[in-house]
Amino acid sequence: MITLRKSLERGHADHGWLKSFHSFSFAEYFDPAHMGFGPLRVINEDRIAPGTGFGTHGHRDMEIISYVLEGELAHRDSIGNGEVIRPGEVQRMSAGRGIRHSEYNHAEQQTTHFLQIWIQPDELGIDPGYEQKAFSAEEKRGRLRLVASPDAVDGSVKLHADARLYIGLFDAGEQAAVTLDPERLAYVHVARGELSVNGQRLRAGDAAQLQAEAALTLAEGRAAEVLVFDLAR
Repeated sequence: MITLRKSLERGHADHGWLKSFHSFSFAEYFDPAHMGFGPLRVINEDRIAPGTGFGTHGHRDMEIISYVLEGELAHRDSIGNGEVIRPGEVQRMSAGRGIRHSEYNHAEQQTTHFLQIWIQPDELGIDPGYEQKAFSAEEKRGRLRLVASPDAVDGSVKLHADARLYIGLFDAGEQAAVTLDPERLAYVHVARGELSVNGQRLRAGDAAQLQAEAALTLAEGRAAEVLVFDLAR
């Protein structure tokens, strides 16, 4: 079964300095029909205005992934990390028993456009942690590149959750066909462009929830950047 979640159906918040779309219930946006999908709890598409950002704040017991699409995001946290996340880089922050951090767009003119993803961990109260890796466009071109997994295989960042995240770029005749475990869940989020997911057309901000499906086909892309989650039920 495939259920579509269209971009315009998402929650939306405009704080002036921050414009955000929420795929699942978050902050002041609440929809009991969209509380998450398996362990996937949050996908926020955020745009941070130049010279602004999230001040220091705390998290607990969540695997948090940041993926920058445009601009840069400066990160600083309470366990000593201070990094800049650039397009193509995947940051994983394990909040564990508690972490505080800030995220800032220091650019004078460019908006930072990024995805903030929360995944519920398998175990609570772990040591907080941080990891950041770059994945080139060539690695994602016309295929799904594993970027986050519980066993950190193929150079992916390590998740403390039964979930895997793949990212791919598709254009023209490029396509990917993937075998799915029908006992698991799959979630497809189109970050940019458009493409067909099992024959159904999705555009930027759209998503597809797959349950009891044995295969996933991505095709007919037009400047498409897509995230695919393999999730426990």
